[in-house]
Amino acid sequence: MIVTVTVNPSLDRTVEVPSLERGAVLRAVAGHLDAGGKGVNVTRALTAHGHASVAVLPVGGPVGRQLVELLVAQDIPVDAVPIAGATRSNVSIVEPDGTVTKINEPGAALTGEEQAFLLAAIRARATGLSAASWVVGAGSLPPGTPTSYYADLTRALPGARVAIDTSGPALVEAVKAGPAVVKPNREELAEAASGDIATLGDVVAAAQALRGLGVGAVLASLGADGAVLVGEHGVWHGEAAAVPRSSVGAGDALLAGFLAADGHGPSALAEGLAWAAAAVSLPGSRMPCPADLRRADVRVHDTPDLARRLGERG
Repeated sequence: MIVTVTVNPSLDRTVEVPSLERGAVLRAVAGHLDAGGKGVNVTRALTAHGHASVAVLPVGGPVGRQLVELLVAQDIPVDAVPIAGATRSNVSIVEPDGTVTKINEPGAALTGEEQAFLLAAIRARATGLSAASWVVGAGSLPPGTPTSYYADLTRALPGARVAIDTSGPALVEAVKAGPAVVKPNREELAEAASGDIATLGDVVAAAQALRGLGVGAVLASLGADGAVLVGEHGVWHGEAAAVPRSSVGAGDALLAGFLAADGHGPSALAEGLAWAAAAVSLPGSRMPCPADLRRADVRVHDTPDLARRLGERG
């Protein structure tokens, strides 16, 4: 069982347009409505592949009810914690070349009591009769939530394998709490490590800096450049061929596939990349199912080969 928590979930509407023109009246060529939030996406991807997972999330208002209804209709296990505020809606505008313009609402502030209820629900799921193999804390934090929330979550689950996918100060705080894995993208990694990311060597150096602060492994998603895994037993870089349609949720699919393959080593990196490449080729924020995967299109390079590639790329 993999438990995910999305502190700031959303109802995600994706609109595909021929081109994006400011100030113009645009006619969409397609539209999609999905239950959203990074942890929710991880659970959606895992469930599509037959892996046991449950999404824990705070919900409120009509949008929150619709989000839960969408998940239930898709047979996706959800543990909804009621809140007084209203769940947010997000909009993604996708152009034919795969360029995505996202408009994200801030989300509802959680009271101290609601934050405590959410943490209690996570702990109950993680330590119950079907104890979690992984607990995933993912996404942004709503207004007013302490940046230490994911760090507090990690410390509240001693002995559990925790994966964190967030950004900014919340990521820096979480790293210091010693989660098993963090999954930043290129920009988030650069911000957390306080340095520029121009080469694969920069990625590895920044990831090692985070490991020095306490995290077990760093899974860095690099968009079209694939992903790098830096852990206790090695460094690997992987790439996967894909025909891009929408990048929304691709990083969530990467993490889901990585954890589905037990979350360590090159085989888990390869599986995550197969899931991410499939997600990129799908519309909206759809998560891939087994029939969408093209594992033969994935290439993972081990440490000696990566060192050689770093020299080639500068």
